[in-house]
Amino acid sequence: MNLLVRINLAIGVLFVLGVLITGLACRSVIRSNAERQSLTEAALLMDSALAIREYTATEILPLLSTRMQVEFLPQSVPFYAATQSFLRVHKAHPQYEYKEATLNPTNPRDRAADWEADIIQRFRNDANTHEVVGKRDTPMGQSLFLARPIRAESECLACHSLPADAPATLIARYGNSNGFGWRPNEVIGAQIVSVPSVSLEGGESSVLRALLVPLIAVFVALLLALNGILYFMVLRPVRRMGHIADRLSVGDAGAPAYPADGAPEIVFLGRAFNRMRTSLDKALQMLESGK
Repeated sequence: MNLLVRINLAIGVLFVLGVLITGLACRSVIRSNAERQSLTEAALLMDSALAIREYTATEILPLLSTRMQVEFLPQSVPFYAATQSFLRVHKAHPQYEYKEATLNPTNPRDRAADWEADIIQRFRNDANTHEVVGKRDTPMGQSLFLARPIRAESECLACHSLPADAPATLIARYGNSNGFGWRPNEVIGAQIVSVPSVSLEGGESSVLRALLVPLIAVFVALLLALNGILYFMVLRPVRRMGHIADRLSVGDAGAPAYPADGAPEIVFLGRAFNRMRTSLDKALQMLESGK
């Protein structure tokens, strides 16, 4: 195995290790940035849902209050308005899942799953916790979620305090078993936005490829340039010296002088060999004259 191949192998091994370390570091940074961006977008979706709930409570509900005495309209419920609005957003952004999970909802669709109930209980146990971020395993893979507490506001208690105080049209539609007993400012649920990790990994892979492919291309170009430099500045002059030395070793007096051009180190080596050759020639001449 010649010197150039050995140098290329050593550089190649170092480059592969460098790419692996760089890839792992970049992947961690990219994943962190992607999660941060997803959580920012999730928070924006939550704020939008809160705005819809407030709009429904302050502007839509008063307009429908008279009709509510005859027929219960779920469109007047802030929870319902926020959820239905997000379902339309979900069509354009299917990677996001939104739910206003409740421990004791009127509509069974809003009932909290076990993992959602654990988050709600955390909010109930610690009044200083205003947001929870975490990951959970799902049948489709790992999912990132952002959760915020939902508290019973004054407009909620008109329907959810006691069954006797609730509108008769609500009781007629949903019954009097679920969605009651809420107390003022009590944490009764949580807003939860989920993002599957596979969505983050897709963007992560594309960014990683965009970063590593040019890096590999630059390395290949540099390696080719380095090979050319090594060959013309080091290997070819050394090979010429080797051929000259080989001819001299078999007594070929017509061998040319060692090259004295090129890199300073090669020039120094050539001059040293020429001096050594001159010294050897003189020594041989002295030996022959002594005979």
